[in-house]
Amino acid sequence: MSAPCDLSGRGVLVTRPAAQAEPLCQLITAAGGRAIRFPTIAIAPVATPQTAALLAETWDVLYFVSPNAVEQALAQVPDGRWAQVKHVAAVGRGTARVLTAAGRAPDLVPNDRYESEALLAMPELADMRGQRVLIVRGEGGRALFADTLTARGATVHFAEVYRRVQPDVDSAPLLARWADDVAVVMATSDEVLLNLAAMLGAAGKAQLLRTPLVVIAERTALTAQKLGFKVVKVAARAEDAAIVQAVCELL
Repeated sequence: MSAPCDLSGRGVLVTRPAAQAEPLCQLITAAGGRAIRFPTIAIAPVATPQTAALLAETWDVLYFVSPNAVEQALAQVPDGRWAQVKHVAAVGRGTARVLTAAGRAPDLVPNDRYESEALLAMPELADMRGQRVLIVRGEGGRALFADTLTARGATVHFAEVYRRVQPDVDSAPLLARWADDVAVVMATSDEVLLNLAAMLGAAGKAQLLRTPLVVIAERTALTAQKLGFKVVKVAARAEDAAIVQAVCELL
C-alpha cells in the first residue's frame, strides 16, 4: 500500500503498548515520518482458576475487546478453539487478526468504526433474550457492551485476563527534545491519553497540549478537549492506516 503522504521526517509519538506498536511504527516510517516509541500502558497477565473456568464454559457470544484480550486468553486456553462457543465477536480488525491467527476467525466484526457501539448496532445482537455472553477484557473495562446486552435480555459475565499498568519511565529525555522531535501525538484510548499526561507531568503539560493529537474515538476526543488540547483529530477508523492518514491530514 502506498504511503498517504510524505511526513518529511516529522516525529509521531506512538503511545501504544510496546508489543502492539510495531505495525503502526512501520507505516509511519513508510510515510517518511519518525516513529517515537513511548508506550504509556504495559500489559500484566491476570490468570486465575475462575477466568480459566469461564473460558471453558459454553457461550452464545464470546466477545474479545482487544488483541490483548485474545493473547491473554490464549495463554489460559492454549488450543484457542473455544469449541463450545456459538459466535466469537471482535471489537475490530486488529483483534480479528489475532483470533484468525489462533485458528478461530470471529463471526462478528463491525465493518465501520471499531468499538463496542458499532458492534452493538449489528443485527445479530439485536435480540439477546436467553443468551449467555462472556466478555473477555482487562480489569475495569467499559460497561456499555455488558449493560446494553443485559437490557436486551442476555446474561453477561466477564473474564478479566489482564490489567493495564502505567510504565515507570523517565520522561525527561523525551521532554528535552520535544519541541524538535514531536510533531503529533496519537492515543488509542482514554487511558493511554491520561497515562501520557500523568507520565509527562506538570513539566510537560504545556508542550503536550500544544501538540496536535490523533485519536480513534469521539469519547477520547472529548477527554482530550477537557484536558486542554488545542487540536484534536479523530481517525476515520481504529486501524493503523487510518491513524497515519489522520496524521497526514493534520500535518
